Amino acid sequence: MAQALTLARPYARAAFEVAQASGSLADWSSALNFAALVAADQRVAGLGNDPRVSPAQLVALHLPEGMAAGTPFASFLDELADNRRMALLPEIAALYDDYKRESESTLRVKVTSALDLDAAEADTLRASLKRRFKREIELDTHVDPALLGGVVIDTGEQVIDGSARGRLQRLASALAH
Repeated sequence: MAQALTLARPYARAAFEVAQASGSLADWSSALNFAALVAADQRVAGLGNDPRVSPAQLVALHLPEGMAAGTPFASFLDELADNRRMALLPEIAALYDDYKRESESTLRVKVTSALDLDAAEADTLRASLKRRFKREIELDTHVDPALLGGVVIDTGEQVIDGSARGRLQRLASALAH
């Protein structure tokens, strides 16, 4: 995994710089995410090392529908195919999205709650986090009934555990010491 990220990083940075220069961050993001889904498919993954499959065929397989072969994105895929790096597309897409969010001052926050958050609760939480972190917030919500109540907020760099389970664990730890 670490080696794949190391190999993917320069490709993701190059894709981001090309997309940013052309003002097409969102288009590149959706194209990369499509190509990453294709690359992650087990039926396609084996084709990357098959000598009977040409790099041009791999590129055509990973191009989103309606995208021409002469586009900068197709050239990017050509470079990946020529270097037999198509399997890195999921990591490249994830890193690219990180670069994109950073450039847009957006923070992706994973919120795990005991119950499903309704729209009003999500909006209130988003506004509160926006004030705290001074960035736009992109919520990624999950439900975990084992939390008993409350939420766990994970920004990637900081975790705020406001769950009932977390409070009980901290209480048990304090009583044990």
